[in-house]
Amino acid sequence: MEQGLLCWNCGKPTGITGRVMRSDHCDKCLADLRCCRGCRHFDPTRRFQCKESIEHQVVNKEKSNMCDFYQHREVTKVSGGMKSKISNKDNLKKNFDDLFDD
Repeated sequence: MEQGLLCWNCGKPTGITGRVMRSDHCDKCLADLRCCRGCRHFDPTRRFQCKESIEHQVVNKEKSNMCDFYQHREVTKVSGGMKSKISNKDNLKKNFDDLFDD
């Protein structure tokens, strides 16, 4: 059974498998899904809390917005909460190399 996108706020399956629209929200906790907190570019340590070079700060990171850089953040459930799926260059290389291990 396809669960689709997990909510960035509560971790529950949303059933959304395609594009996240501005009006989409979590049926369980009512959090907006197309927002900074649900975006893979969200990073509290960066300028305007975004990995992209945005010109203006989005004040409320938990409300829907029309950012052109938006890409949903994939999260997985772990004991004690949720964890973002992070794919970096080293992990990608290791995964590729593991394909050829005997």
